[in-house]
Amino acid sequence: MASFHFKAVAADGKLRSGTVTAQTEKGVAGELRKQGLIPVYVGLRPQKSLDFRLPTFARSRRRDVLFFTQELSTLLNAGVPLDRALSISSQLTEKAGFRFVVEDVLRVLKGGKSLADSLATHPECFGDLYVNMVRAGEASGALQAVFERLAEFERTRDDLRNYIIGSMIYPGLLALVGLGSILLLMYYVVPRFASVFEESRLRMPLPTQILLEVSRFLRAWGWIGLTGAAAAAFAMQLYIRSSAGRWWWDGFRLRIPLLGDALRKAETSRFARAMATLVANSVPLVQSLGIAGRILNNRRIAGSLEAVAQGVKRGEGIATPLRRTGQFPALAAHLLSVGEETGRLDQMFTRMADIYENDTRTAIKRFTTLFEPLIILVMGVLIGALILSMLVAITSINEVAV
Repeated sequence: MASFHFKAVAADGKLRSGTVTAQTEKGVAGELRKQGLIPVYVGLRPQKSLDFRLPTFARSRRRDVLFFTQELSTLLNAGVPLDRALSISSQLTEKAGFRFVVEDVLRVLKGGKSLADSLATHPECFGDLYVNMVRAGEASGALQAVFERLAEFERTRDDLRNYIIGSMIYPGLLALVGLGSILLLMYYVVPRFASVFEESRLRMPLPTQILLEVSRFLRAWGWIGLTGAAAAAFAMQLYIRSSAGRWWWDGFRLRIPLLGDALRKAETSRFARAMATLVANSVPLVQSLGIAGRILNNRRIAGSLEAVAQGVKRGEGIATPLRRTGQFPALAAHLLSVGEETGRLDQMFTRMADIYENDTRTAIKRFTTLFEPLIILVMGVLIGALILSMLVAITSINEVAV
């Protein structure tokens, strides 16, 4: 038995919260429904604590959108009117900034605008895919189903992003700690060690001479190198922000061994998940390709979708133009060919997204499996060479003393 925190909506539309002891979250949700409550959150800890893990404003906003979508989906499926569902969602939102966004969407909605147009007033939170999905749901009268698909889309995208970031944290920390250890030894330990030879006037072995010269160079010119590296990084960042620089950088990343394959598969899964969500809600195929292209991170792959859209307009379908771009894995085109032949393109996009999300995880794991020992080997060789150079010098002092 465990204590679960919950938030639920009563029949009068007011929010209820508390703690229930049960074996599973499903058991808590079932008990709340028996009491006439609509569960919108059930978990082992209060909902607001979920946000403490988010280190950046961008990731925090994406998580806020995910929670908002899940809550709105639950409320609409329970038959709560749209305006009341938005009002309840604003009460459930812990962050004042996003609460203002939800309240403003409700204000615009009450002013006579559609929900899609109301959401579009905040493009920093709700992108083209989100707004067009809601617009399609309003036109078809299936807004509840649309929010279910959007909640699934946001959840899977957030899970994949978190997996990629989490997988790269350890290798990054490993490289940072190793580099910091080397700089600490070169700046503070080696100079003190060198003073022993300067006082004794002994002839230093060649490895020790090289080590001391490198240490002197870093102490004398290291700040210039650091400033130059910072300036180069800043200039590179400015170049990447330009259209030509972003085009080159995205192409370069795709050519990196192992990592490029993982990035391509991640973009393919993101594209497939977006297309599955859009096509399933009857958004026109050409329009879906345009929306999917705008949510991709890699400009090379996103740019290739323009040629795919032109092929669709010429009546070639989507599989053949996609294969012709050369930017997507070969299996993707074969899956879409089957989808066109069977008339279940939406299901095939979903299947394709599942396949490449799993492949992305495998590719990232393969990359980190090779990258981590490589970092350890390089840092071990550098630190070992540094220590060996000092040991050779110590041994030479002992020999002279004897």
